[in-house]
Amino acid sequence: MRTKLKMIYWKGEKFWVGKLLEHPEIMTQGETLEELEENIKDAYTIMTMEDVPEKHKVKELTLAV
Repeated sequence: MRTKLKMIYWKGEKFWVGKLLEHPEIMTQGETLEELEENIKDAYTIMTMEDVPEKHKVKELTLAV
């Protein structure tokens, strides 16, 4: 399963810092932009899929909001 997300990022004093627009609670840093991208992918996976077994099913739901 692939998910496309948008990352907002900036250069801090020492590190690149970024967060996901769709999940602003997921934020991380890296010494390089490439490291930041890898760290944000890892953070997303940990926050959203860590406790899901490798063999799982996906079902789309419709919610009335």
